[in-house]
Amino acid sequence: MHDHQHRTDTVPADAELDPAWWEQRYRAHDQLWSGRVNASLVELASHLTPGTALDAGAGEGGDAVWLAERGWTVTAVDASRTALDRGAAEAARRGLVATWVEADLRTWDPPARYDLVTSHYLHAESGRGWGWLADAVAPGGTLLVVGHDLSDLDGPVPRPHLARLGYTPEQIAADLDPAQWASIEPRTLERAIVHDGAEVTVRDAVLVARRR
Repeated sequence: MHDHQHRTDTVPADAELDPAWWEQRYRAHDQLWSGRVNASLVELASHLTPGTALDAGAGEGGDAVWLAERGWTVTAVDASRTALDRGAAEAARRGLVATWVEADLRTWDPPARYDLVTSHYLHAESGRGWGWLADAVAPGGTLLVVGHDLSDLDGPVPRPHLARLGYTPEQIAADLDPAQWASIEPRTLERAIVHDGAEVTVRDAVLVARRR
């Protein structure tokens, strides 16, 4: 899922955890997100040696395509077939190859371990936590989780659903066993977006961790 645009309508309880809701939403738009890679992934992965990568909640594939362009062997997972088909089409247009997996991330378990596991704006999935993503990181690999920080509940963009779906970087970090990681770095970062024609600042919960 990518968050280069924002929604201010009221979201029914738990709707955004439902794959059918996401599929309907993607079908209702020719393109839902910007198609650009998330800046936090560029900042981190530009310095990594390409290997295998898992993009959980890949949406229309902006991050997955960017990684594939840089030599990563990418598995992109999302609940929406429509979103994945758009990502696959863009990859094919650029002569790139990736694996596109339709799955409900509330229950899906990665079949392998990856040198990079990345997830942007994946909602806190029904109390599942983040341990399942952490477990998919190979020895020496990197975990990057970025989401909507709960401090934005009273921010400039009305998003009441954050109370259910947002989280703090400390909450992500709490699901990692420190003994298994060489470093665990929770942080809250600010970024500028345009909302109703004006530039405003929102906050992201970010966790970068490197497995031993």
